[in-house]
Amino acid sequence: MMKNVGSKPVKMRKVGGSTVLTVPKGITVTGQEYDVYQGRGGQIIYSPKRANPFLDPNFVKSHDFTQAEVIGGQLSGHEIPID
Repeated sequence: MMKNVGSKPVKMRKVGGSTVLTVPKGITVTGQEYDVYQGRGGQIIYSPKRANPFLDPNFVKSHDFTQAEVIGGQLSGHEIPID
């Protein structure tokens, strides 16, 4: 859920060899490590770094990822029928 803190301008600062952006008061920090992306319009997006559950063998073993056919009837192309 995105927390609406209104528009709070922040300025880029140089710290050593890095450029940093501060987190405005009112935004709750949920992690210590973030992935950073840049959008087409120049937006800078910070997303808390989380493990991918689909790469966790224990998670994969404990879940059934099979899917039943949603649309029945005749095949319409080059589908491989499954009995």
